[in-house]
Amino acid sequence: MISNSVAASVINAKQTFQKRPLIISGPCSAETEEQLVETAVQLAALGKVDVLRAGIWKPRTRPGSFEGVGTKGLPWLQKAKEKTGLPVAVEVATGKQVEDALHFDVDILWIGARTTVNPFSVQEVADALKGVDVPVLIKNPINPDLELWLGAVERVAKAGVQDIGLIHRGFSSYGNTEYRNAPMWHLAIEMKRRNPEMLLINDPSHICGRRDILLDVAQKAINLDFDGIMVESHINPDEAWSDAKQQITPEQFGAMLSAIEWRKEDINSDDFHAALEKFRQQINHIDDELMQLIGQRMKIAKQIGQYKKDNNITILQTNRWNEILERAYQRGEVLGLSQEFVSRYMDAIHLESINLQNKLMNK
Repeated sequence: MISNSVAASVINAKQTFQKRPLIISGPCSAETEEQLVETAVQLAALGKVDVLRAGIWKPRTRPGSFEGVGTKGLPWLQKAKEKTGLPVAVEVATGKQVEDALHFDVDILWIGARTTVNPFSVQEVADALKGVDVPVLIKNPINPDLELWLGAVERVAKAGVQDIGLIHRGFSSYGNTEYRNAPMWHLAIEMKRRNPEMLLINDPSHICGRRDILLDVAQKAINLDFDGIMVESHINPDEAWSDAKQQITPEQFGAMLSAIEWRKEDINSDDFHAALEKFRQQINHIDDELMQLIGQRMKIAKQIGQYKKDNNITILQTNRWNEILERAYQRGEVLGLSQEFVSRYMDAIHLESINLQNKLMNK
């Protein structure tokens, strides 16, 4: 039997879940009751935060790191909720953690990146959620695998959860230096394309891994029509027990929220829509021409492949490929195209050409 207070909390959380933009903040880890409650009170005082977050259980990449205070931190979260009136959210990775969180009236749950990567773990969490009316956020898996992310969503949805949202927290990338986790924006955009009605928020804290670029990443997410942000905040970030470098004070978070240029997907203006439609038609026309040109290029690539096959020549011609790239870089620079974009574009074209020629070789 659900008590009136718990039922009211569920309704409040579900209403909050629909807010746009949705702003979630709180410490990476609940360390002490005082630290958690004071951080929550300061965040609530901003008047801009919708949901309080705190790590109770912390799955870490390597042993020896602080792994959270565990279940004893849940009453602290309850107290923070009572003092601020804000819904609270925690990460869960096991069925037992789901049960404990719900026992202490946690309003919103999220599945972390290290859990999303494992279908068995996701299924365990999903099984514990059956018959429970609580919003669930699902972070992208650590590795850039869209199907794993989609699979986690499907497992939770099959458990009967009605309110599901997505958290984009970046992806592990070998040799990546600018970010702690590479944003790989195209994957988040594709996830949004496949689930257009589903909440998608950005987690700049885990993407950046440091404070100085949090605003830049958060602003880009808003520019890309994300539905909100989740940012880690701590009353004394430099002394935090986990992820100190990426946390900011509540005051700094308030300043960050004020600095963000909040955008909207559309406006009610006939002139705007008419102008935009004109530009979009131009884009459509150019895209059609691009497809025609790429198709012609692939036909020539097939002819070259046949010639290579007839003369017993290898598909990959390294010197020629280097020559093509150098010409493309030079031309791209003149046209204002970044070398990174030109490289990705040419790599895609080259790979498709190789695939076509390889099929010819194997006939």
